[in-house]
Amino acid sequence: MNGLRKLKKIASADPRYKTDAYVFVLEALQHTRKRLNAAGHVTGQQLLDGIKHLALEKYGSMAKMVFEHWGISATIDFGNIVINMVDQGILSKTSEDKLEDFRDVYDFNDVFVKEYEPELKTRHNKHRRRKTHH
Repeated sequence: MNGLRKLKKIASADPRYKTDAYVFVLEALQHTRKRLNAAGHVTGQQLLDGIKHLALEKYGSMAKMVFEHWGISATIDFGNIVINMVDQGILSKTSEDKLEDFRDVYDFNDVFVKEYEPELKTRHNKHRRRKTHH
């Protein structure tokens, strides 16, 4: 069974999360390993940091909406996705890894919404100044 078919099977067994969410977590794992220069295991905290970084890079201020579309509303959801993939043999875990490692690590509004507001206002104000000078 190929990887995508396996992820679709997991998503149909646990319909809380869309297949795209599982694909993104695997992308974020590779992204995190590259950022940390780590070939193997990363902790839940490290993965969540990589998820945050990759989401902001790929989706910017839309990241929270993308996650919500996939069924993800909190960091614990990423833990559930990881556990589902561990249960299906796609990912592995150590004896220290626990679902609780993913609980309330950061707030999506703080990370994906509030941090973008000042940047949007700045761009908007620059754009307005440009228009008024013409």
